[in-house]
Amino acid sequence: MSQSNLNIKQVTCEPFQDQKAGTAGLRKKVTVFQKPHYIESFIQAIFDTLRFDKGEKLVIGGDGRFFNDIAIQKIVSCAVANKISHIYIGKDGLLSTPAASNLIRCTRSKAGIILTASHNPGGANGDFGIKLNIAPGAQANEKLINQIYERSKKITSYRIAEIPNIQLDKIGIKNFGDVRLEIIDPIDEYIELMDQFFDFELIQSHLKKKVKFHFDAFHAVTGPYAKKIFCDLLGVPQECIVNAISKEDFGGMHPDPNPNNAKYIYNLAMSKSSPDLLAASDGDGDRNMILGPGMMVSPGDSLAIMLANSVIIPGYRKGIDGVARSMPTSRAVDSVASSLGIPCYETPTGWRFFCNLLEKGHIGLCGEESFGTSSLHALEKDGLWAILFWLNMLAGLEQSLPEIVHQHWRRFGRCYYQRHDYQISDMNQASDLIKYLRQSINSLPGKSHFGSKIIDANEFNYTDPVDGSISENQGIRVFYENGGRIVFRLSGTGTSGATLRMYLDKPESEITRQHLNPNDVLSELANAGAELSRINHFTGLKNPVSII
Repeated sequence: MSQSNLNIKQVTCEPFQDQKAGTAGLRKKVTVFQKPHYIESFIQAIFDTLRFDKGEKLVIGGDGRFFNDIAIQKIVSCAVANKISHIYIGKDGLLSTPAASNLIRCTRSKAGIILTASHNPGGANGDFGIKLNIAPGAQANEKLINQIYERSKKITSYRIAEIPNIQLDKIGIKNFGDVRLEIIDPIDEYIELMDQFFDFELIQSHLKKKVKFHFDAFHAVTGPYAKKIFCDLLGVPQECIVNAISKEDFGGMHPDPNPNNAKYIYNLAMSKSSPDLLAASDGDGDRNMILGPGMMVSPGDSLAIMLANSVIIPGYRKGIDGVARSMPTSRAVDSVASSLGIPCYETPTGWRFFCNLLEKGHIGLCGEESFGTSSLHALEKDGLWAILFWLNMLAGLEQSLPEIVHQHWRRFGRCYYQRHDYQISDMNQASDLIKYLRQSINSLPGKSHFGSKIIDANEFNYTDPVDGSISENQGIRVFYENGGRIVFRLSGTGTSGATLRMYLDKPESEITRQHLNPNDVLSELANAGAELSRINHFTGLKNPVSII
């Protein structure tokens, strides 16, 4: 079929004014994306902004949630009409976010369109999202996101080709004129990448010593990856990989790996029959939760422990040049970086802020409090990579997970940490609360509050050390003389209302106090945060919807 024989139409439409992407793409309810012209006009805005040249390539895939297949058909039709030379699609339309990042790099594609709302619920009444990654696999930066948004507000038409429905379940090549469409299985490329960093033979040998491993895929995208890596390569019994069949509604589950949404695996870890290592990933495979007998490893502790033991992992034996954490994340990793004599960067929330540091080699490891961790191997957070890191650690140290954690606390101290989420239905109430905090922070230092003096209060602003870009108003911070810290920020990952996140952390160096209940250690800090922000006054809320 030649390009001239393709029926390409120019479809007129009214421009949309709500297509501003957030920290991880454009996220809305499925019903919004189902509006006539909505996806096509947004994709056209992306293509107009990126300006694909002849011979340039595009990667497409998603986490398999409801509307994933329909969206892919629309995007491919637009891509063919815009004469993008080569398109790669994950088999069945599935592509985990870290695998997509790797595929963009391997194929030297200009960009990737990842259809995901990450950890948000799926199904016909759930959420959907479109995320743009650019070469060599990083999330689109703020400047590009703004350019696409400005273009989307002006689009009055889009180009689309009339092509047959694509059989996403069949690996192979299809040509539409000069456009080459290739359905591929990306798992092998991902496994090759993992093999460069981890000792699969050592892990396999360790698992054979009756070391029990358990993984929950949440009926999301990582199921096929997990079966091939953990079962086929490492010999884990099939029954230890649960919820591994990808479903468009995630089997009714909320694919967010935390103790509230992963209650089954959390309760198993707390039981007498707990496996030695338990793990879960999220909708698009970029997050991870690590557990062991009687404990969950907090994301901040996990990052710190991984850095402290990185030299036993083959891919990191030469050392790590630097580490980064998002500002609200536990400060546990700071003391490890200090002991190693490497820089520890503090960035705003949003994975894209790590990308410049990774690309320029300033850091080799990074993580955030929302269960995301990764390294120089990718420009996205990577759930399965983090799990393999822990498996390799257990095998290399020949210690149990609790032994590794407790030994780490004895050496570096423990940083108690919690995140309190308040779901606010009225965005104006949330804005008023943040406005009040901004007006109050200058008057807080020097005041005694809940048994300790406030020594500093400010709003976090970030200057990127690579490109000099400035990101302002990234969270309000309050520091106490006893080491406690409170951070307030509004989350940008939801699709309605606002989520106020209040982060609490407090370091503890005394060994005898390192095994207390975080609720007991942080309760005064939590009360102080609620009082400082006047949450009840502005929202009517007395308690958070979740504590993680």
